[in-house]
Amino acid sequence: MTEAVHEAPAAPPRRRINLGAVAPFLALGLICVLGAAANSRFLSLDNLTNVLARSTFIATIAVGQTLVITGGGLDLSVGAMAAFVAGLEILFLNSGLIENATLLILAAMALSLAVGALCGLFNGVTSTLGKIEPFIVTLGTMGIFRSLLTWLAQGGSITIRNNDIRAAYRQVYFGDLFGVPYPVLVILGVAIVGAFILYRTAYGRHVRAVGSNEDVARYSGINVARVRTITYVLQGLCVALAVIVYVPRLSSASAATGLGWELMAITAVVVGGTRLKGGVGRVWGTIAGALILEVIGNIMLLSNVVSEYLIGAVQGAIIIIAMLAQRGLSRNR
Repeated sequence: MTEAVHEAPAAPPRRRINLGAVAPFLALGLICVLGAAANSRFLSLDNLTNVLARSTFIATIAVGQTLVITGGGLDLSVGAMAAFVAGLEILFLNSGLIENATLLILAAMALSLAVGALCGLFNGVTSTLGKIEPFIVTLGTMGIFRSLLTWLAQGGSITIRNNDIRAAYRQVYFGDLFGVPYPVLVILGVAIVGAFILYRTAYGRHVRAVGSNEDVARYSGINVARVRTITYVLQGLCVALAVIVYVPRLSSASAATGLGWELMAITAVVVGGTRLKGGVGRVWGTIAGALILEVIGNIMLLSNVVSEYLIGAVQGAIIIIAMLAQRGLSRNR
């Protein structure tokens, strides 16, 4: 008589925590704790709302940059593009082509989106069909866009002249919906759409495939040029959305508009866990990275420990540290 042997059920595999995905949020939480310890005003509702609103520009642009970098590209022209789009939008607002202020503002927003998409299309087509490195292409268009804005402004600034239009447009930045500022809603909307595109669509899978290995993606039947070009178009749309929120804040644009935004956007992307070589993109991590940059700047303004003039140096150090951390995590896998 034989005894039945009962095998113990196999234990379910343990889910490993992805440190690259979690790290930006842990870092953001730690920095917020340090900010609260440095100054009691840091956790005030007004200050936190201001931090969220001010981070809108970089966070929105950085979502587009996440798609570009995930696909194996890079865009250094986003700051200059923002200045150019802002200048054209304000010139349209000053033209008075439409008498109704609301319709004029809506038309100006549509113009901004169209111009941003065209600028992104130019970057994408030039780099893919021209087979030129994106670094070189966008470095060139960075100079072109900013010079065009300087020419349009005749070396000065372009300002919304009509006070009624200025007052109506200010609500886009300073207004709110059920107590939530419009800029915060823009961040959430852009992040949700960006995450959906990258993680839930066939196009998003193609972006990751192209960034991981361009040759394998091409042999798999993916149109590499089209996939990458679309990422630049989406980047241009993100820049235009950032401009739509930015213009009512100051109601003007000049050659100094958007200076350094390309560095901040790339830093937010890298800090958020997106691999700079492509193939891996984390949209929500990018949002956390943009918030980290703004929170650090805010802490420096509220405290006297480090001069606010060193914000650029701190941001540069952050991107170096983030790259070293990425390399360390990739070696441990």
